[in-house]
Amino acid sequence: MKIGILTSGGDCPGLNAVIRAIVRKSDQMKFETIGIKNGWKGIFDESYIQLNLSSVAGIINRGGTILGTSRFSPFQEKEGKDTLLHKISKEGFDALIAIGGEGSMHIAQSAHEAGINVVGVPKTIDNDIYGTDYSFGFDTAVGIATEAIDRLHTTAESHHRIMILEVMGRHAGWIALYSGIAGGADVVIIPEKKIKVDDVLEVLKSRYKRGKLFSIIVIAEGASFEELEISKTSTGKKLDDFGRERLGGISTYLAEEIEKRTGFETRSTILGYVQRGGIPSSFDRILGTRLGVYAVGMINSGKFGRMCALQGNEITDITIKKAISKLKTVDLDIYKVAQVFFK
Repeated sequence: MKIGILTSGGDCPGLNAVIRAIVRKSDQMKFETIGIKNGWKGIFDESYIQLNLSSVAGIINRGGTILGTSRFSPFQEKEGKDTLLHKISKEGFDALIAIGGEGSMHIAQSAHEAGINVVGVPKTIDNDIYGTDYSFGFDTAVGIATEAIDRLHTTAESHHRIMILEVMGRHAGWIALYSGIAGGADVVIIPEKKIKVDDVLEVLKSRYKRGKLFSIIVIAEGASFEELEISKTSTGKKLDDFGRERLGGISTYLAEEIEKRTGFETRSTILGYVQRGGIPSSFDRILGTRLGVYAVGMINSGKFGRMCALQGNEITDITIKKAISKLKTVDLDIYKVAQVFFK
């Protein structure tokens, strides 16, 4: 059995733990493992690396991916499907393990429909892939965001400022919600719950009347406000390789509105790519390892066109088609927990 392994989409803490687990389990089962460099593009470029116990030694604690990644989609290329099938046949792959987020799983589903034996492993710090309770990378991102909130608290209190932290989350506000609760934020704003700027101001004014001269606000990059028709401020409306608008800057808009309407000194911080870089948490290392081992078992059982997933404390699998049928957004009952502290 010859297995090709690729990582697609944005980098994410825990990717190397998955790669390591796949190689270790495959070695146990006498399967050959080939690393495909830079995502699906590596197949087109025929850019491969032989993976063995030596090549994955000592990588479980490393961030990023030793294979490189890209947002390249074969199915957006001219004659891309035929080229993909030809290249896979030429290399002699019996199966592929695609590790990626929602966009990458769409590619994996197209590959499956084209007749390729593919297994998916969910990866995203946004935690928005449907069918899995958690995806690796999320826990690390929440920890980084929580630490940022802790650090902003001290300077906010010292200078009597409103501090806004913008975190990742295009359609789902999981990072904002979890880090906001853990970090004791005074307001959390997520894409799933559109609010008014005045709602934020009421919280700030209430705190000021109680003698609280500073406040912490956490906002997801994909959040919006009722009074702003286009509030997902982008960098010149550029698109990424998946055709999605690049986000970033909603916190700047909010900071300007707060200062203009209240006179409270306000500063915004965009956490950006710091959230998905660096050393993965122990939770993400363990989850990535469990998913990697399970993915090899799926190949051995012929469970193609499926994605492994964490449900409760059990690793199981669902069809990739089901996983991409919708996004897993924040349960507003959990959001109500955070709202208890918005006063």
